[in-house]
Amino acid sequence: MLKIRLQGTLKDIQWFRRILEKHKELDVLEVSDAYANKGTSKYFRVYVEVEEKE
Repeated sequence: MLKIRLQGTLKDIQWFRRILEKHKELDVLEVSDAYANKGTSKYFRVYVEVEEKE
């Protein structure tokens, strides 16, 4: 299992999340809520857990 931190705008995070979820070799186990980065209202972070499909 991998734990991945995605960081960017909400639009960019949603775009990449869709890519991960559609990938035929990955299972997306969990996606956290979006957390605002300190000092900015533009950038957020999301934590994703993925593993290789069997």
